Amino acid sequence: MDDVDKQPGRQNQLLVLGKISSILDAFSLREPERTLADIRATTGLPTSTVQRLVANLVDQGFLEKDDDRYRIGIRMAFWAAPATAGRSEHDVVDPVLKELRDLTGESAILFRREGRYRVCVGLAETRHALRREMHVGKMMPLHVGSASRVLLAWDPESVEELLVDPLDPLTEATITSPDELRHVVAQTKADGFAITIGERESGASGLSAPVFDARARIISAVSINGPVFRMPREVCEEWVEPLVDAAERITRLLGGRFPGEAAEA
Repeated sequence: MDDVDKQPGRQNQLLVLGKISSILDAFSLREPERTLADIRATTGLPTSTVQRLVANLVDQGFLEKDDDRYRIGIRMAFWAAPATAGRSEHDVVDPVLKELRDLTGESAILFRREGRYRVCVGLAETRHALRREMHVGKMMPLHVGSASRVLLAWDPESVEELLVDPLDPLTEATITSPDELRHVVAQTKADGFAITIGERESGASGLSAPVFDARARIISAVSINGPVFRMPREVCEEWVEPLVDAAERITRLLGGRFPGEAAEA
């Protein structure tokens, strides 16, 4: 260890940086505004420490204050932008998909809409020997599966375009009724995620959450896919939170925002 790392001043600086990081981590796209009480509860830091550090962060422009609530400051956006500049979407998204795969043990996939289909544009494949066949570029009908529901839920025009033609059944669980499809798509938007079992392939499960661009438009869906015997509904429900967190991280890394969030000036 270098002598500088042994110095008390250096150690104190690192401790402060850790506390600042925990405060900034208290903010998310789902909870962009927090009170001091929220920050204290999330970080577990003493009240006096939170008050002092938050005040300093506001002074430096890292946080902004509106009445008794705080949010990430605009200054942070200038620093965040170079992080993804010159990097492909794959470079940005791939680490998040791998983390999600390693957490669940199942394939983590990014889908985008292409007309009446959804296409795999990112993949961290499961290490299990028994897996669903998936590869980047694979296309699937847009009316089946959790990723399809997510891609349709925040794009009502695409739903009506899809329903111009009959919905072909792929399994006994495939939805072919226009009214039923409208209903499950609306429910997906209300829930913020979708779970499906056996719609596209019998014996297979999937859960998905949305990714948005800077104009809060749906651009892709993050999914966890696997066989039902490893992913029964109760397991899928346990994975909703890490899935939604991953979708939020990708949205943030790509410079996006959630619908209803005020656009940054």
